[in-house]
Amino acid sequence: MSPRLLHSRHLASVNITQTSPRTTTHVTFPDGRVFEGPIGATVEDFTTAAFPENSPPIIACMVNNQMRELTYHVYTDLNVTPITLAESDGLRIYRRSLSLLLVAATEELFPDLQIVVDYGLNFGAFYFEISRHAPLTDDDLARLRARMQAMVEADISIKKERVPVPEAIAYFQAKGWDDKVRLMETRRKDYLTLYTLNDTKDYMQGYMVPSTGYLTQFDVARYGDGYILQYPRSKSFDRLRPPVEYPKLVSVFNETRDWMEKLDVYDVGKLNAIANSEKIRELILVSEALHEQRIAQVATLIASVGGILLVTIAGPSSSGKTTFSKRLAIQLRSQGLRPMTIGLDDFIVNRDETPRDEDGDYDYESIHSLDLDLFNSVMLKLINGQEVTMPKYNFITGMREWGETLSVSDEYVFIVEGIHGLNPALVSQLPPAQIFRVYVSALTQLNLDNHNRVPTTDTRLLRRIVRDATYRGYTATDTILRWPKVRRGEHTWIFPFQENANVLFNSALLYELLVLKPLAEPLLLQVEPGKPAHREAKRLLSFLQWFETLKSTDIIPDNSILREFIGGSILRDYTP
Repeated sequence: MSPRLLHSRHLASVNITQTSPRTTTHVTFPDGRVFEGPIGATVEDFTTAAFPENSPPIIACMVNNQMRELTYHVYTDLNVTPITLAESDGLRIYRRSLSLLLVAATEELFPDLQIVVDYGLNFGAFYFEISRHAPLTDDDLARLRARMQAMVEADISIKKERVPVPEAIAYFQAKGWDDKVRLMETRRKDYLTLYTLNDTKDYMQGYMVPSTGYLTQFDVARYGDGYILQYPRSKSFDRLRPPVEYPKLVSVFNETRDWMEKLDVYDVGKLNAIANSEKIRELILVSEALHEQRIAQVATLIASVGGILLVTIAGPSSSGKTTFSKRLAIQLRSQGLRPMTIGLDDFIVNRDETPRDEDGDYDYESIHSLDLDLFNSVMLKLINGQEVTMPKYNFITGMREWGETLSVSDEYVFIVEGIHGLNPALVSQLPPAQIFRVYVSALTQLNLDNHNRVPTTDTRLLRRIVRDATYRGYTATDTILRWPKVRRGEHTWIFPFQENANVLFNSALLYELLVLKPLAEPLLLQVEPGKPAHREAKRLLSFLQWFETLKSTDIIPDNSILREFIGGSILRDYTP
């Protein structure tokens, strides 16, 4: 029998009929439910029908493994996964949309006032300042809060449009938004996406909610010399957390602002202009000199206090704690002291005693993964000049072993670097007067423009992606998938104790994203589309496109904190 006859026989057993074009589409959700709606309906229409309780609030969606706004129109059958306010991507969209609400309400009430979003605070807030206007009074803040609330209750649409870059530049110039004009000078695409809320049109880096009715949780309040815009956190999406005073952290941000003024770099537009000029060498050298100056000040302070025998150094992942501790050790040597590094990893309990996290994995981020009694016993003996045999943790066997026996003289200062260095539980049995605590973090304060901040977390993640590829053989996918656990550990074991520090050191460098961009981009482009890490990789690539590239890394000093991540550090094999 011919193949054609066989094929015809097969078709005869299948019910094939002519019909009219479909006027509906199907959307399938992760739980297997399928919803039918008219062609051209939005993703928001489908999620409203599928999740009427909307808790946690749905902010955006993954549509066939691509992130989309809720205004995305459905023209064919799709698989849709909601993104809620309880997720990091949902929270980013919420915060970004809330910033536009703040800008729009401010423009209505105080047309001459310029909002400058400065940095984030851990309890859930953006710190912002104002320019071109007298300080806001309590009555002004009350009016601003009331206007924002009225706009939320009115559920005003946030409209999206693409405009040619020259048109966007002309608009920003007319508004007096020089920061955005500078940012456009190195824009490679010929268009820009703008969002409009009432009469306010603005560029916001990333997706937005469809309307103001989504922004139910917020507050504006006075905070120090400026103001805060409060938003919910992912784990407390239905409420705002009480404001927390961070005087030491704010002081470091103020110090960084002073540095930026000295270097005449206020935003990424300014940075890109310098990157394309002969001034980039000076920017790098002065940035590094400011770091060295600050490290020397810390060493001088330790030496001048007297009686300090233990220096603990803590901070979140990829803050450059290792390089900082080595450079501090060198400065302490110049003060006549003899530093010795003590590794906290050697005090990890045996593997069968290690706590587990919520996923059932060993939780090495927990302070309870350390033998605190042993650590305190060893440190007391060292401080008192007694002989002690040092522990050594074997990561292969998961068991404690024993190393060399030490006995040191009076001029020694012990440096302990690790995430728990500021936690009082680590040193509960040691004399407080003999402990000096340092908090190290890359507290990025260089923003894209006045309304789009550069998150500290993103800078640290890019550092880690580059370092993990350089020294640990990890892909960007590996690092991105591990990052949420790292972040959970930071919020539990590091950030609550940062104000315990005697000093805070900002390890961020104004120029570093010019260096990290060409190293991180190829790694991020290797993340496979459709996989869980691709969403984050795509977001980081979109962010990096705003930065120019440093043509050569040869001018970066070999003791720079940045060298810890990109390679070439003279301190890599140095052990105090």
